[in-house]
Amino acid sequence: MEFIASYLPWFLSAVTIWMTLLAGNKHPQAWLVGLGNQLLWLIWIYAVGAWGLLPMNLALWFVYGRNHLKWQASK
Repeated sequence: MEFIASYLPWFLSAVTIWMTLLAGNKHPQAWLVGLGNQLLWLIWIYAVGAWGLLPMNLALWFVYGRNHLKWQASK
């Protein structure tokens, strides 16, 4: 659990930056990367007990899923 608490935030930060760059470049898989990242955020939230971040995580699941569906519909 210590590994998750200490090192996962670094990876999560990198993936969040990467996903944001993908979205800015209108890459069709950007939001799926974001959804996968939210799963990792949820694991980290649980592992460290950072329950205050849970509302953000749940909102981003919804937003990223919505954005992915909208982008797929606009093809």
